[in-house]
Amino acid sequence: MLRSLNSGISGLRSHQTMLDTTGNNIANVNTAGFKGQTTQFQDTLSQMRQGATGAADTTGGGNPAQVGLGVQVAGTSTNFTQGSAQSTGRATDMMISGDGFFVLQKGGEQILSRAGNFDFDARGRLVSPDGGIVQGRMAVNGQLPAGGGLQDIVLPLGLTAPGAATTTAGVQGNLPRGAAVGETRTLDREIFRADGSSDTLQLTFTRTASGWGVNGSSAGGTGNATLTQNAAGALNGGTLNVGGVAVDLSGLTGYAGLDTASIGEQNGTAAGVLQTYTLGADGALTGRFSNGAQQVIGQIMLGQVANPAGLEKVGSSGYALTANSGAMGLLTPGTAGVGTLAGGMLEMSNVDLSQEFTNLIVAQRGFQANARIITTSDEVLQELTNLKR
Repeated sequence: MLRSLNSGISGLRSHQTMLDTTGNNIANVNTAGFKGQTTQFQDTLSQMRQGATGAADTTGGGNPAQVGLGVQVAGTSTNFTQGSAQSTGRATDMMISGDGFFVLQKGGEQILSRAGNFDFDARGRLVSPDGGIVQGRMAVNGQLPAGGGLQDIVLPLGLTAPGAATTTAGVQGNLPRGAAVGETRTLDREIFRADGSSDTLQLTFTRTASGWGVNGSSAGGTGNATLTQNAAGALNGGTLNVGGVAVDLSGLTGYAGLDTASIGEQNGTAAGVLQTYTLGADGALTGRFSNGAQQVIGQIMLGQVANPAGLEKVGSSGYALTANSGAMGLLTPGTAGVGTLAGGMLEMSNVDLSQEFTNLIVAQRGFQANARIITTSDEVLQELTNLKR
């Protein structure tokens, strides 16, 4: 049987694989994080018709005479170039600008992915559409651990930030110089205990012949101070300690005609409930709480391998490690080599439609040409069978 028949069949099979690969690329042109593939061909074994001969004094050397036996698919290579960015406005959508991969935990196996279209499940875990749990590090009391293994990224419902005790407060404004001796001014300000419960800081200012006397009180204790007034109306404000709260009186003045004294800022807070969060370029998830506090909740980590082309596609835009991909290293976003994270954006497919349609034409013509090999070989065999007539 003619060798060309087998060569033609191998060509049909190989170009069919090229058509399959190209069709898959085109089908995933709108798949977030998809990386296109190309088909690589190589020839098969060649049949030796005549071996090579060495050169002699009286004769020249001869080259080998070989006949090829067709083509085969050497492999498919994945193109990991960066896809275009698409703004979605969703806080849970994330895009890697660099060469890193999201690390997902699914069924006890670690999966790498470039698709950042995540959402939260009923347990508050950040997950991919097929249920892979995004991995990273969770903060403890607002502090990220220096090392350790990967953890599920979780933003539980009702997450609270602890309250903070008030330790400082400030008084500003003006106490009227024309107030009569013995006249008082009372100022109140809500402050907080260490457990986040509310307390009241009360300051009573009593006019004296030389200035003002100050009496402070709260549930934590009391304190007293004296403010001396000079001829220009300035007060020698200092610091008054009231039950562990250092009250700064230096912002007070004592000019005539103004009665504007008030207790301004204090540094305590009540306990707060998580209201929203933001994603930093370093992968840190920072929560904003109802008490105004901002606290790091966790940090998304990125994976990196020495040979991304050696990764194995496992579906759902995921990749698994192989013997040729190398071991996975875990790095913080922003580290050289893995890239940074951008929230509210997705990396789209890197498929170039113009190139894919060109490949489609090339594959089609290659398929047709190999089909012609078979029909031509069939005609030759037909001629041989007709010799008997």
